[in-house]
Amino acid sequence: MNPADSNEAQNTAGAPEGSVVPYESPDLERPASAATTENNLEQQTPGGHEVRGHDPYAALRFREYRFFSMGWMIAVIGSAITSAAIGWEIYDRTHSARNIAWIAGIQALPVILLALPAGAIADVFDRRRVILCSTIASAFCSLAMAWFSYLPGKEYVMYILLLAISTAQAMGRPARSALLPNVLPVQHFANAITWNASFFQIASMIGPMIAGAVIGLSLSRLGSVALAYAIDAACALSFGILVMQLPRSRRRSVDGPLLAQLQQVFKTLNGGASFIWRTRIIFATLTLDLFAVLLGGAIYLLPLFSKDILKVGSVGFGWLRAADAIGSLAMGMLIAHMPPMKRAGRSMLLAVAMFGVVTIAFGLSHNFYLSFFLLMLSGAFDNVSVVVRHTLVQVMTPDSMRGRVSAVNSVFIGASNELGGLESGLVSDWMGPVTSVVSGGIGTIITVILIAWIFPQVRKFGSLHDAARAPQEPQSPAAA
Repeated sequence: MNPADSNEAQNTAGAPEGSVVPYESPDLERPASAATTENNLEQQTPGGHEVRGHDPYAALRFREYRFFSMGWMIAVIGSAITSAAIGWEIYDRTHSARNIAWIAGIQALPVILLALPAGAIADVFDRRRVILCSTIASAFCSLAMAWFSYLPGKEYVMYILLLAISTAQAMGRPARSALLPNVLPVQHFANAITWNASFFQIASMIGPMIAGAVIGLSLSRLGSVALAYAIDAACALSFGILVMQLPRSRRRSVDGPLLAQLQQVFKTLNGGASFIWRTRIIFATLTLDLFAVLLGGAIYLLPLFSKDILKVGSVGFGWLRAADAIGSLAMGMLIAHMPPMKRAGRSMLLAVAMFGVVTIAFGLSHNFYLSFFLLMLSGAFDNVSVVVRHTLVQVMTPDSMRGRVSAVNSVFIGASNELGGLESGLVSDWMGPVTSVVSGGIGTIITVILIAWIFPQVRKFGSLHDAARAPQEPQSPAAA
């Protein structure tokens, strides 16, 4: 919710430089949350307040934001290491694309089942503590996975532990995604989203590179990839510790015992979904991303492509896993240093269509360097979509609903990544990896055409700089 310019000027007058300035009058009956973006979970857009010209480093001038983004980047590095390691280890043990599909399906299940309850909890309880509990549980399960990685023939235990890690992350993701708007003023939020995307891509680039080296080292010295999971545990704990250094965010005032509080939480579960359904531009962008990633993702098949098609080892696999992050980082830096998009809707549609095109080309490639370049392009085009989507979701959502709306967003985005891996693995097991990837790219292009036709407001959407000033649709009491 944006204040009037006069109120904003009054609120910012006399504030010390670099401090976080409240961007609306305090309301004790409504939570003043702090929000950040997601997973996979996750990536995001340029912006910045243009009183004295575009400042590409506006968000980085706030200490609280630097603290948060540093911890989050460390956590993403750890998650990327585990994601690469588990795919390589399971395929190395079983040589089955179907087993890779099960990895993706297991990771999608908690996101689908728990995202909405976790989002409601994020709107009631201290989000820092929710994140801390999530990171502790995830770290414990990662250490257990490191132990069982030593034991031969224990794939089913690895699946169980992966489910536990995904469950812990699903419970913490909405709280993390709702922790940013109070970390810095709202006029710099779009800029913060862009930098979040860049930090996410840096972490997603570094993580697989480390994983490739760790996999080779661990297999030669230890006979397993246990070290990768131990590193992930340390990264998760680091994020929890850094988040707890941030100022405590206010929560919704709920009286009575814990059971009564939880009952009130679950009464509001449908609020986020209802808001997204009513706000058609957000619903359209989430739908576009859901089906584009569901059909066009090839990341989960990289162990198979690395070993059987491109004929590279664990280090080459690590570089392929990092390629789309490298491309996305380059695009994120370019967007951050450019003025806000003037025709963001059309740019997003074109970028997703090109994502489908390069996915088709990757499926047909048998050259490592060409495949690497195509994955870089896919990451660059995907970042444009991420920037538009995350800006719209966060700045057009009322503060009191950001946890629940972020939860629905994580279902669309997080589940689409994992369900895309499930679809790719099953189709690859049935028809081969090349057919799986090429058909997915074609499906992505068809999705873009359908979204542009069904939702003309996407094509007509203009500048992201004006997104926060767009009128918000009225909420019903039940949704609020």
